[in-house]
Amino acid sequence: MAQTVLHTAASRGGADHGWLKSYHTFSFASYYNPERVNFGALRVLNDDAVDGGRGFGEHPHDNMEIISIPLSGALEHKDSMGNIGTIEPGEIQVMSAGTGMYHTEYNKNKDQRVKFLQIWVFPNKRNVEPRYDQVKIDTPEKPNTLVQILSPNPEDAGVWIHQDAWFNLGKLEKGSQITYSLQKKGNGAYIFVLEGDIEINGQPLSARDGFGIWDTDSFSIEASAAAEFLIMDVPMEF
Repeated sequence: MAQTVLHTAASRGGADHGWLKSYHTFSFASYYNPERVNFGALRVLNDDAVDGGRGFGEHPHDNMEIISIPLSGALEHKDSMGNIGTIEPGEIQVMSAGTGMYHTEYNKNKDQRVKFLQIWVFPNKRNVEPRYDQVKIDTPEKPNTLVQILSPNPEDAGVWIHQDAWFNLGKLEKGSQITYSLQKKGNGAYIFVLEGDIEINGQPLSARDGFGIWDTDSFSIEASAAAEFLIMDVPMEF
């Protein structure tokens, strides 16, 4: 029988630094909930909004797969590997921190906020050579289909990471339904609703709600209103 966990938007932790407003689905920084440390290999899911021209100064990472997905605005990136880039909606960025790297992240625009998801996934290999990449996300050819934006395979669509994880973006019209099949035995899926309302196996979810499901091979997603969501398919044991 499938196991599930529900994290409503209102139950998330958060931080308000003035220039940065962040909602934490899992324990992060000063927010700690022992029941919400991770979902399998998914360690961090932060929903960030950064004021114009502001950002995160140089800081280190190691042995973590770090994924950023812009929702609006433009996020500028510089790192100790010499990479300089800007990502905008319709793109995804990945860093394999491995043995260690430093980076900065800033809102490129002075007159509008940048909003983005930052997601951390535990890697399946430690101390790999640090790596950076960013790619454009393919536009679905048909309505009510999923778009793969991350996998373990460099040859696949989207970016790749050092973990048996697959991410898909979904966009459903009201009344539409799809079935998602987990990619690997032992994996679970964590679904984060970006906009609209959906039901997963009958569980209603609204914008910014999160829902984890495991010990199952598949589950159904039905849109009770036009909706966009992210499915993160990750190992539950790693």
